[in-house]
Amino acid sequence: MSATERPSGQQQTGRSATRATDGSAFVRACRREPVSHTPVWFMRQAGRSLPEYRKVREGTAMLESCMRPDLVTEITLQPVRRHQVDAAIYFSDIVVPLKAIGLDLDIKPGVGPVVEQPIRTRADLERLRPLEPDDVKYVTEAVGMLVGELGATPLIGFAGAPFTLASYLVEGGPSRNHEHTKALMYGDPELWAELLDRLADITAAFLKVQIEAGASAVQLFDSWVGALAPADYRRSVMPASTKVFDAVAGYGVPRIHFGVGTGELLGLLGEAGADVVGVDWRVPLDEAARRVGPGRALQGNLDPAVLFAPRAAVETKAAEVLDAARGLEGHIFNLGHGVLPTTDPDALTRLVEYVHTHTERSV
Repeated sequence: MSATERPSGQQQTGRSATRATDGSAFVRACRREPVSHTPVWFMRQAGRSLPEYRKVREGTAMLESCMRPDLVTEITLQPVRRHQVDAAIYFSDIVVPLKAIGLDLDIKPGVGPVVEQPIRTRADLERLRPLEPDDVKYVTEAVGMLVGELGATPLIGFAGAPFTLASYLVEGGPSRNHEHTKALMYGDPELWAELLDRLADITAAFLKVQIEAGASAVQLFDSWVGALAPADYRRSVMPASTKVFDAVAGYGVPRIHFGVGTGELLGLLGEAGADVVGVDWRVPLDEAARRVGPGRALQGNLDPAVLFAPRAAVETKAAEVLDAARGLEGHIFNLGHGVLPTTDPDALTRLVEYVHTHTERSV
């Protein structure tokens, strides 16, 4: 079975079967339907800001944590219990599917993903085999456990977008300037297109596993795509991202697209196929809505650093986000990027309560 095929007997036709989470504020907001309050969740809500996370992860490497369904389940549930957020996000890392197909990589503390042998030639592409469901059986198990625990609370599945995965693979690790990545993209566009196409298939297969196990929505993280000009994104990246979104469209679950520093790309991120466009803190939501255009919800976009300010200041800035979101077709409150590791967890809990309280409405 190829990475883009579904198992026999499971037809991908139209909207997915009714899920217990379809009536949740999160899913309804993604679908631009009326909600009783603005839903809230945070990128990196499960992680180093929580003492219970640090305790349960003690002595366990990051990639090992991602492959243990018991740990994944506990870590994913922690912020739901503590903060009362409106959605959980599956605890994993964007390089997990690459590790699952046999690439020699690791996540080094304080550095991030590091690839032993970068991919820069056509021969290197042969190491990118298709991802099969059996490669990530622990994901299926963990999602199943989580759906049982979460009940009516949605679980967001996620994956890294082809460009960001390609950047890690070509650079060999995190990069500030993406010089090797851009050199390949500009210098050998055919090889670049084939690299992104393979990564699109791997990403789509990883998302399908999560959706088929019960995820209620998916988010495609393109963390580094803000390094590109719009013309380069449209020509050299958008076809691969669109392939991912098209591959999971038939499941009927909301598809979220998020990148950092993407103010000039917001319209294109939606055009790639997202139902919801994530917005970082650099562009107000009302302006983001103008750039994205009608027919899509927005997610965002409080600056994560605001949470280090006094409570009154946090609430003032949160109110500005909510005011900018007034009149949007659909809005999910989130940060403009992930929760910073030294954030006070109580600040997040108070923020969730503030947003819920100040957006209550009858539907």
